[in-house]
Amino acid sequence: MATQGKIKGAEIIMESLRKEGVDLIFGYPGGANLPMYDALHKYPDIRHILVRHEQAAAHAADAYARVTGKAGVCWATSGPGATNLVTGIANAWMDSVPLVCITGQVVSWLLGRDGFQEADITGITIPIVKQNWLVLNVEDIAPTIAEAFHVATTGRPGPVLVDIPRDVQQQLCEFEYPDKVDIPGYQPTVQGHPQQIKKAAALIAEAERPLILAGHGVVIARAAEELQELAEKADIPVITTLLGLGGFPGSHELYQGMPGMHGMYWNNIAIQEADVLIAIGMRFDDRVTGSLKDFAPKAKIIHIEVDPAEVGKNVPTAIPIVGDVKAVLQQLLPHVERARHDDWRNWFREMRRDHPSIAIPETEKILPQYVIKSIYDRSPGDAYYATGVGQHQMWAAQYFWGDNPYSFVTSGGLGTMGFEVPAAIGVQFARPQSTVWSFCGDGGFQMTMEELALCREYELPIKFAIINNHFLGMVRQWQDTFYDHNLSQVKMFQPDFVKLAEAMGIEAIRVTDKAMVPTAIDAALQHPGAVLIDFHVEHVEDCYPMMPPGVSLSDTIDQPPVAQLQEALR
Repeated sequence: MATQGKIKGAEIIMESLRKEGVDLIFGYPGGANLPMYDALHKYPDIRHILVRHEQAAAHAADAYARVTGKAGVCWATSGPGATNLVTGIANAWMDSVPLVCITGQVVSWLLGRDGFQEADITGITIPIVKQNWLVLNVEDIAPTIAEAFHVATTGRPGPVLVDIPRDVQQQLCEFEYPDKVDIPGYQPTVQGHPQQIKKAAALIAEAERPLILAGHGVVIARAAEELQELAEKADIPVITTLLGLGGFPGSHELYQGMPGMHGMYWNNIAIQEADVLIAIGMRFDDRVTGSLKDFAPKAKIIHIEVDPAEVGKNVPTAIPIVGDVKAVLQQLLPHVERARHDDWRNWFREMRRDHPSIAIPETEKILPQYVIKSIYDRSPGDAYYATGVGQHQMWAAQYFWGDNPYSFVTSGGLGTMGFEVPAAIGVQFARPQSTVWSFCGDGGFQMTMEELALCREYELPIKFAIINNHFLGMVRQWQDTFYDHNLSQVKMFQPDFVKLAEAMGIEAIRVTDKAMVPTAIDAALQHPGAVLIDFHVEHVEDCYPMMPPGVSLSDTIDQPPVAQLQEALR
């Protein structure tokens, strides 16, 4: 253990973060965490980013973690500061993102007395963290933070929270940081069981219509190379969930795109036709499976998953393998035989030809999917993308066929509107030399648009694309489809986004004509700083394919033929 003279608890927090290799914190000060901010100036190697709302601190730290593979760190004060983190914590919980949240708390002798800005943040966050701690003794700060990072980053990653009263931050003790963390009862499985590995390889060898369904676990484990080797060796088509995007190269001949509620029609039908389904690092979310009783009726399922609680939870599994995705694939690969599945591959080619799910119709109107695809086509291959939630998110996912690994950042399980702006900020700090786009809905953008100020303050060259249809688009589509066109509270008056951006000190472009789309994108990419583009797209445009909630994947509604779409747009 490393030791030194007595220092304040707030400095112990900083020393502990330094030991964990933290170089960036997103946060917001207040009365209960002022000692932490007082200690900041002694640690110039740890940069603090002052957000404008604590929710943004959690989202930015979340996105930073997804891109770097390290734990993201955020700070908040007690009471409303801590509760403002809750949405971001829940988002990280649902998407298995390692996040370490450190909150200040009222002085220990006021706990439970409803002191000013007191909130029981450990009680509030119990359902949405892997673990949380209320630290009442200064000697416990360092070992608690060590435990927090260990829990957040091992096994199935996730958020943790450490709550520290202000008086404990000011107490003195010697700094001793544990060399290793050993938590009784917490021993995540890393290696897969050898017999299960062999069974999986044998089943793959027997398959005639095998299919890989890769999820966020591939991205979290940084297992893109192993996944590609498996697919190529056994000649297996690959589909990726929304959060699995970036886990397999989009230009690869085996890649088929995304399945599920707004996934490719051919993928949804392929799941129903497969005889062996290899599910890797995914949890069979309802947006992927549709009706659980009708899911993959012909397939024997191999499920590779680090969290044993997810195995068998939603769908029956023939061969469960509990372990880290990267480690398990490395174990599996030597046992997998080389194979060819030409008939199955031809089936995919024919389905994609007959059901062009993401074909964009020719029209003079500005279609949102045309804007999004144009951004992909004109941006460098190493660009990163963050999205909000809604129609623009689904179009961004449908047209993301890039090869840059781990470069698609979005809110999955919680579906958090407002994620797009702070997430892009986190991505840009993680990849300061890369182009970063933020795909924004005009509704979600208004939830966290105050964070635009950071682009000027910290000289972040993020490009913001607002897909502005003056509606809460996905809600409008559901009301049109399932609620007899009763458009209730979805039409939005919009501020002047261009003036708003200019008020924040960044460049802005308004696009109202299709011919302006490519020139606006190119201008944004050539500008050295942040740029906001307000794309005034077609107000009513539905996102297809679409699997209605609760039905079978077989009941996915495909795009109408392109000719019919063109006729409808005239």
